Parts: sequence; structure tokens; C-alpha cells
Amino acid sequence: MLGYGVRMDIRTALSVAGVCAMVGVLAGWRGARPPNPMKGPRMVPWRFVMVLAATGALLFGITAAHMALGR
Repeated sequence: MLGYGVRMDIRTALSVAGVCAMVGVLAGWRGARPPNPMKGPRMVPWRFVMVLAATGALLFGITAAHMALGR
């Protein structure tokens, strides 16, 4: 089984949570920009990317907090 019994370092969890948060902020900014019909449709679903990144930041933040408490 992949990933079974593998422990993550708290620095790694915080780093991944920070990267996810930064991607979420960038995607939120890009998704909130008004559409430009002259350029054509948007090829990246920025709102969906924002939701996925926020979910990742939340999960890895919870993982880091769980490790910090030593449970």
C-alpha cells in the first residue's frame, strides 16, 4: 500500500499548506477578474482550482496542528 505508515514532518506539512494557500489566493484573484470576450473563454477553471487549493491548505494545516499537539 502506498503511503501506509509514512510519517510527514511538521515543516513539510506547513510548507505544503502554505503553498496551497498561496495557490488559492492566486486562483481567487484570477477567478475574480472580469471576463474578456475578445480573448476568448478561460481555459483554466480558476474558482475550482481555488476550492481545491483551499481544501488542501485546510487538510495540511490540520495535519500540522495534529503533529504539533503530538497526537
